Amino acid sequence: MMTLDSTQTQGRTTKKATNLTLNIEVLAEAKKLGINISKACDAFLESLVKQEKERRWNAENIEFINEYNQITESEGLPLEKWRTF
Repeated sequence: MMTLDSTQTQGRTTKKATNLTLNIEVLAEAKKLGINISKACDAFLESLVKQEKERRWNAENIEFINEYNQITESEGLPLEKWRTF
């Protein structure tokens, strides 16, 4: 059984039980090695969600990013003259 973050309550993350279908051999090896399946799946899914959010944000903002990069290439950084490093 794996758990998923569903909400945060006063600093605690609540969990929700769910069913997964996993490779039998990998699951057996993980159990042999003492790997907490729920924690491992939760951590991987959290990482995957973060990556996907970043990918979508970049895709949604690509025009602005490209335009800003062109402006800074041609005009330099806006506050460059006050830069101390």
